[in-house]
This record gives sequence, structure tokens and C-alpha cells, in this order.
Amino acid sequence: MRFPSNIFNSHSKEDGDFFGGMTKILGFKPKDISVYKKAFLHRSANEKDEDGNPLNYERLEFLGDSMLGTIISKHLYDKVPEGDEGYLTKMRSKIVSRKHLNELGKDLGLIHFVKSRIPKSHFGENIHGNVFEALVGAIYLDRGYKFCEKFIHRKVIAPYVDIEQLEGQVISYKSLIIEWCQKQKKSFDFDVYEDTGNDTLKHFAVKLTIADNVVAKARATSKKKAEERASKRAYYALQDKMDKS
Repeated sequence: MRFPSNIFNSHSKEDGDFFGGMTKILGFKPKDISVYKKAFLHRSANEKDEDGNPLNYERLEFLGDSMLGTIISKHLYDKVPEGDEGYLTKMRSKIVSRKHLNELGKDLGLIHFVKSRIPKSHFGENIHGNVFEALVGAIYLDRGYKFCEKFIHRKVIAPYVDIEQLEGQVISYKSLIIEWCQKQKKSFDFDVYEDTGNDTLKHFAVKLTIADNVVAKARATSKKKAEERASKRAYYALQDKMDKS
């Protein structure tokens, strides 16, 4: 893919600051700085290459997601030789959960490098994790697998991956509730409906019923969030029963 010569090849103070910022985060000097600039280019910037293809971080995000999953999988495979496929899959999901990736992106201050036409205050939480994955993809293209692996070990595995702590971490209360209901042969239902309150943003409410009993209610700005919130409340209400089963 050919990039327009005027997008990534200027030598302004801004470029020097970007190079310095990337070097500090990465722990090494980038060879091809244009790849890293692309990792922070939001689609709203409406940039295109010489062939008319959109330039933004989304393809690098896809690549980085794959690299992150592969390297974390290899670490768990080596670290937990007794873990079966199901265990290793769950542990990997906890490490690369959207919440965790968002926290990593925030800790590194990656949003400060994002180029967009949208005020950064308008971005949702996922922007932090998205550009973190894009950065991993850029490292792989610029320096290859070994540099990518070292970066992930230094920024993800060493400071954040504690196997025992992760084992007790719940990544989806909804999945936990569903698994328990199925195991106990209990009927369950997530009754979700649009909440016509006075909020500026549209809200959804959910009523979680287990064995014909309403065990939790919740509301949020999306159906998924409302279901997860209700499931979390149900989990704490039924925790003693669930732990004994």
C-alpha cells in the first residue's frame, strides 16, 4: 500500500514529539514511524492513500488483536502446563478482555496521540483498547514478532498477569448466571425493554427472572450493559447458593 508523500513525511516539531513519545512507550526507536502514525489515525480524519484506500488504525487493530492473542496464548501454554484447552481459553479471555485493554491504553496515555476530527472527550472507553491493539500491530509490521513479544511481556504480562488472581476474576456475570442455571436445570429469562425515562441518552431496562422469580433489575445505555449489570446483582444475591453448587 502506498501512502501519500505529504501525510507522514513532514519533519515538524509535532513529528519529533510523536517520535519521542513512541520511543518512550515502546522502549526502542521505531524504524518506520509512518506505521505508528497510522496506528493512531481515527477514521474521522478521513485520510486516504494514493490508491484511494482509507487510512486509519482499524486494520492494524485487527492485526494487533491477533498478535496479542497469539503471544498471550504461548505464555499461558508455557506457564500453565496442567491447563486444558478450556482453562487456557478462559484465562486468555480475561487477559485480553476489552476492559483490560482499555485500562492498558489509558495507563500508556495513548489517546493523546490519536489524530481525529472528533473531540477526544467524545470518544467512548473502547478507543483506549483499540489503539493499544493497533500499536501492537504497528510494532509487528515495523520490527517483527520478537519485538512484539518483548513489548507485550513488558507492558502486559509482567505487570498485570497474575495467574492465581486471574483465576478468581469474573469476566462475564451473564455467562456465569447462564452456566449456573443450565447446570441446575433452572429456567431463566432476560426481559429487556426500552426505558422511557427523562435521560438525555436512551436507556434500556432489564428484569432477570430465574425459576419464575425476579432476582435482579438494572438499567443502562445498552441492552448488553443492562443484562450484565443485572447479572452481576443476581450473582451477589445468589453467591452462597452458586458457590455451594
